[in-house]
Amino acid sequence: MAGILFIISAPSGSGKSTLVSQLRTLVEGLDFSISYTTRAPRGSEEDGREYHFTTRERFEEMIAAGEFLEWAQVFGNYYGTALSALDHAKREGKDLLLDIDVQGAVQVMKKLPAAVSIFILPPSPQVLERRLRNRSEAEHVTAEDVIARRLAEAQKELDRVGEYKYALVNDVLDDAVTEMKAVVLKERGEPLADGELAASCETSARSARLVAALGSFGRS
Repeated sequence: MAGILFIISAPSGSGKSTLVSQLRTLVEGLDFSISYTTRAPRGSEEDGREYHFTTRERFEEMIAAGEFLEWAQVFGNYYGTALSALDHAKREGKDLLLDIDVQGAVQVMKKLPAAVSIFILPPSPQVLERRLRNRSEAEHVTAEDVIARRLAEAQKELDRVGEYKYALVNDVLDDAVTEMKAVVLKERGEPLADGELAASCETSARSARLVAALGSFGRS
C-alpha cells in the first residue's frame, strides 16, 4: 500500500478512542479503518461509525474467506480489520490509522513490519480503574467481574509495550494528543514536525513518564 500504516493500541479504558478522534481532527490525510466486531453496540454507537457490527456467523465466514488483515477474540467477542481498508487508503492516497488491540497489532506488525506502532498507557492502575468505572457507569453496565477482567488483561497487554516503536502516557489528554501528532508528523518527514518531542516518545527512550507509568503497574 502507499502511505504509512499507523497502529494504535491500549488497554481498555486508556482513552485511546478519544485520542484517535482528536488526532484525526488535527492531522489531515489520515484514513481511519473501522473495525468489524461481534459485540453489541454501546450507548450511542452506530453501525459503520464506531464499528461495523456483525454476527459471529458472518465474522467467521469472513475469516474463512481470508478477508481480514488481522482479527482476534477479546472478552468473548471477535474484532477484526478488513483487508479492504488497505485498498481504500491506497485509492485515497492517505496514511491509514488502525485502532486495534494488542493481539491484532502483533499480527499486523509481523505481516507489515514497516508499520508504525504506538502504545497508549494510562498513568497508573488507579487511574485506569477509575476510568473503567466511569465508563461502565455511563453505559449503565457496571459489573465488578468485568472491571476486574479488564484490569487483569491490561497487565498482560503491558508486557508487550516493548514491541511497539512508541509508547505514550495518557495522563493529560492535551499533552498526549500533542505527542501523538508529533509522532505522526515525524514519521511523515514533515518539516514542521517536533522531532525532539517525537523522539522522546520512542519506547527505547524510556522517558521518565513512561518509566513511572510502567513502574506503577509493577513493570520495569
